[in-house]
Amino acid sequence: MKVVYADNNATTKVAPEVVEAMLPYFTEYYGNPSSMHSFGGQVAKKIDVARQQVAELVGADPAEVVFSSCGTESDNAAIWGILRANPRKRHIVTTRVEHPAVYNLGKYLVQCGYHVTELGVDSNGMLNLDELSDAIREDTAIVSIMYANNETGVIFPIEEIGQIVKGKGSILHTDAVQAVGKIPLNLSKSTIDLLTLSGHKLHAPKGVGALFVRKGITFAPFIIGGHQEKNRRGGTENVPSIIGLGRACELARNYINEESTKMKQLRDRLEEEILKKAPDARLNGHKMQRLPNTTNLSFEFVEGEAILLLLNEKGICASSGSACTSGSLEPSHVLRAMGVPFTAVHGSVRLSLSRYNTIEDVHYIIEQLPPIIRRLREISPYGSREMKMKEQAARVVAGM
Repeated sequence: MKVVYADNNATTKVAPEVVEAMLPYFTEYYGNPSSMHSFGGQVAKKIDVARQQVAELVGADPAEVVFSSCGTESDNAAIWGILRANPRKRHIVTTRVEHPAVYNLGKYLVQCGYHVTELGVDSNGMLNLDELSDAIREDTAIVSIMYANNETGVIFPIEEIGQIVKGKGSILHTDAVQAVGKIPLNLSKSTIDLLTLSGHKLHAPKGVGALFVRKGITFAPFIIGGHQEKNRRGGTENVPSIIGLGRACELARNYINEESTKMKQLRDRLEEEILKKAPDARLNGHKMQRLPNTTNLSFEFVEGEAILLLLNEKGICASSGSACTSGSLEPSHVLRAMGVPFTAVHGSVRLSLSRYNTIEDVHYIIEQLPPIIRRLREISPYGSREMKMKEQAARVVAGM
């Protein structure tokens, strides 16, 4: 069966060049980089190369890059690191549309006695920067706002946000897991203090990530152990994956503009055709201020998980904006925060592309998805009733 993978915001294929770079560190260069002997020392030097590659992608100094196990760890390390370094400050500002690594951490921090302000978004998924300014207090330890949303692809104006945060004397962390490798970043000229990235979102393996910590930021380590990562993250380094992350960042840096243009062209074609061919479909999120690879579409009067099951039968891999597929009956907290209507919020589908997608993939999705929506509406009593009412109303208007 033909397989079309359009779920790249969930994870990506490991690039062949990345696999090739990693393989020797499983069998030939397996020394511990903390060892005193030269066999381990040569591995430490390769980690330094990978650190340089990561730094170059985001425009940072290599000394500001701390390797971690994933984006979730980096998010937690950033927020806890600042809170522990500033114990008298008990307030955090974040948003209602963050990834669970930040969103659920905020819920937990409330249980621990911290005060958390969650900023809302408008119907396009955008923040009100005046609300942000008003939310920052003297006891605000950190402001954590994502760079680009994982469900809708909406990009926040992080530099404007940073100017506000700096003007209020606070610290800015951004979860840039979805942004890194898709849009250019230059942290050397940025107001960002801490930034999270994850390997498996940019064609590196799962189980490796990084945290940018700007020089001068007082930061308490999240994982206590040995002296690794200059005492900022204990634990023996995951050498093969770090090497892979470095190579993936090098590839992304070399081809970011070319790939972003290609992905946007494919995304726009996919989106336009589906919106045209599937009645009562809507785009979720700002049309312009978003990642080049992501579209989030809602189809009224049908369930997202049913769409995904039928897409899966056709070999198409996608995600639903609803959390139903993970065992919860609650729809996406992101779409709810945006005020997506009840009739559409459960019928949302996210399609996210990568450098490995082709125009043939896009044509196949366009061929398969609209008939699936029509089929589901036909068998849904609620959907078919609503559609008939709309058709009758349209005929009345046409006859007037």
